[in-house]
Amino acid sequence: MHLSVVITLLNEEDNIAPLLDNIHQSLKGYDYEVVLVDDGSTDRTVERIKELANERVRLVILSKNFGQTTAMAAGIDQARGTYIVTMDGDLQNDASDIPLMLDRLEQENMDVVAGIRAKRKDGMLLRKLPSKIANGLIRRLTGVYLHDYGCTLKVFKKNIAKNLGLYGELHRFIPVLAQIQGGRMMEMPVKHHARIHGASKYGLGRTTKVMTDLILMVFLQRYLQKPIHLFGGLGLLSGFAGGVINLYLLIEKLMGADIWGRPLLILGVTLILAGIQFFFFGLIAEILVRIYFESQQKKTYYVREVFNPAAEEAH
Repeated sequence: MHLSVVITLLNEEDNIAPLLDNIHQSLKGYDYEVVLVDDGSTDRTVERIKELANERVRLVILSKNFGQTTAMAAGIDQARGTYIVTMDGDLQNDASDIPLMLDRLEQENMDVVAGIRAKRKDGMLLRKLPSKIANGLIRRLTGVYLHDYGCTLKVFKKNIAKNLGLYGELHRFIPVLAQIQGGRMMEMPVKHHARIHGASKYGLGRTTKVMTDLILMVFLQRYLQKPIHLFGGLGLLSGFAGGVINLYLLIEKLMGADIWGRPLLILGVTLILAGIQFFFFGLIAEILVRIYFESQQKKTYYVREVFNPAAEEAH
């Protein structure tokens, strides 16, 4: 199987027919499969898929609504292609972009090609403005400089997609997860259409989720394998500041000043206690990380290629 197209769906019954038609027309001549993941739809989405599915279509029905990230992870797990494509099921992405993206991935020897929604057909206040702010924050804090993190249309090499580690609602941070693996990425403009059927499942309510997930991404990028560097550093800084304050107050006490009940004394003691807690939290986190990697036999590195001239000559 050359290509797997993974699409998550939630109450998109009116979009199924044009979606499948768009994919089949765009991927003529390719060896491909379409993996549709129903994320707990309450309309006739599943029935419509079963009516219209052919031998290239596989349907994964989740037992309830788990969310887009989990549904995407389920689809990627089921995908059998050498290359894996993710796209939305609301007809705003266009499958005709997939061959172009696949060509760029192969020609440039990339691991991920991400879409940039050109002439985006969404509302300014509820969709474009929050997206623009979020994209800027993610670029600045993670150092992964892509223009459009919210575009679902992406093409991956199989080994990258299968090891993304999608949990919670991290689908927005797929480029960061790929970068953690050492994935090479590029982006290109893709078509974007206005939604015709159904309603968007997202709005301003996702802003807080993006912010908390962004903090997690920064931690995973910088401190996953060495959490003591973060918490130990905070502990040492806090403890040093508390020690300096208490040393100053000790000198004042020796000079006859009354320091009992002063806010500065409370601050100094609090900083020392916080420093101790931060440091031991870092030690506990280090132990948990070792358990995480060793118990599951996970590697702390990713191998792109192993070249052995002797083996090449033997063949």
